[in-house]
Amino acid sequence: MQDSNTIGGKDVAVHLHSYTNLAALPSTPPLVIVKGDGIHVVDDEGKRYVEGMSGLWCASLGFSNKRLADAGTQALNTLPYYHTFNQRTNPAVVELAERLLKLAPVPMSRVFFANSGSEANDSAVKMVWYYHNAIGKPEKKKIIARKRAYHGVTVAAASLGGLDANHRDFDLPLARFLHVDTPHHYYGAKPGETEDAFSTRLAEGLEQTILAEGPETVAAFIAEPVMGAGGVLVPPAGYFEKVQAVLAKYDILFIADEVICGFGRTGNMFGSTTFGMRPDILTCAKALSSGYVPISAVMVNAKVYDAIAANSGKIGTFGHGYTYSGHPVASAVALETLKVYEDEDILGNVAKVAPVFQAAARAFANRPMVGEVRGVGLIGAIELVADKAAHKPFAPEQKVGYRLAALALEEGVIVRAMGDAIGLCPPLIISAEQVTDMFARLARAFDKLEAEMLAKA
Repeated sequence: MQDSNTIGGKDVAVHLHSYTNLAALPSTPPLVIVKGDGIHVVDDEGKRYVEGMSGLWCASLGFSNKRLADAGTQALNTLPYYHTFNQRTNPAVVELAERLLKLAPVPMSRVFFANSGSEANDSAVKMVWYYHNAIGKPEKKKIIARKRAYHGVTVAAASLGGLDANHRDFDLPLARFLHVDTPHHYYGAKPGETEDAFSTRLAEGLEQTILAEGPETVAAFIAEPVMGAGGVLVPPAGYFEKVQAVLAKYDILFIADEVICGFGRTGNMFGSTTFGMRPDILTCAKALSSGYVPISAVMVNAKVYDAIAANSGKIGTFGHGYTYSGHPVASAVALETLKVYEDEDILGNVAKVAPVFQAAARAFANRPMVGEVRGVGLIGAIELVADKAAHKPFAPEQKVGYRLAALALEEGVIVRAMGDAIGLCPPLIISAEQVTDMFARLARAFDKLEAEMLAKA
């Protein structure tokens, strides 16, 4: 049991944790992080860790950027809060929206602000439904996502997602949400099937689903450029080109979930550019403020906005928004974040460091328990398998991925186990030398795990 006088002990007594085995928490000490410094965080015992996951994919500028802290402080001292309901606004949210529209990977018309990726995707769902009512197609409401996708945890966003733990005993997904096959060539391809052929088959499967449901009932398709929490799944060759051809054929809106990929993670400002995606609606969050304050955005193109605006005129209002939509402090910090990306050439650093990152990750492919290494830019994953030749995963009860993540923590690097896929997503400010150090720590953790499993064999 926890010492009730420590921060961890008090935490267990009062805090309902996210994504945690709550029954096991009393016997498993929580990691108490008390400080951040560059790409590092420090726990309550003074131990430093390389934050190999940028927190939750979001601290793109690390944990001690003074410009962001100063921007937030100034905003708090100027206008600590105001809303954007009933034709109100503030200077920061206006400038932020202008910048986002200039950065957008395809022409967009307006920006709606929320507080998290979940809220952004939830809002996108409501906009899709509202849009189709506005254009006189009230039956066109179903939304197609992918198995193993992650789009958030609100009722609608969790329904979009394709992860079992987000559905079980929450009575999800709701009706109107459909899921097609995961674009993971390693596990999903037939023997000898190329990536391009695999993509063709998945696009054909999407079309078959649309036809079975009735194209007149299918409203939108949502996809992450790289599937993050599903295991850092990079789309196979030709995937989005073929999928978008199907969507265009049946007049189906395309939503790009850029919550993880947006703002440089894949090597471009948006993952949509990296993979040739042309969305009607784009959601983003996380690196929009480098995780320093909660903020997210939904960008919509002119077709969607014009219909929404006209319909709000008929009703008398667009009845959607949050108390903190366009919050002046969050907007100011996000605006400064975008300025830092430009002023400090963060995309240039990604271009310089990404080859080092990807090469270091792929060096793990030679290890006996690694089946696949995948990634793009400064995001990647290492897939652990029981049998390389057969692509056979470990039994879930072995928790091999979680054991490796725990050993990595001992070595002073934080990674994320998504089942037996080990995810890495370091701050975009990381240097080549720091990348090398991060993977050296992970290699030591691998050595320990391999020795431990050999001893039990």
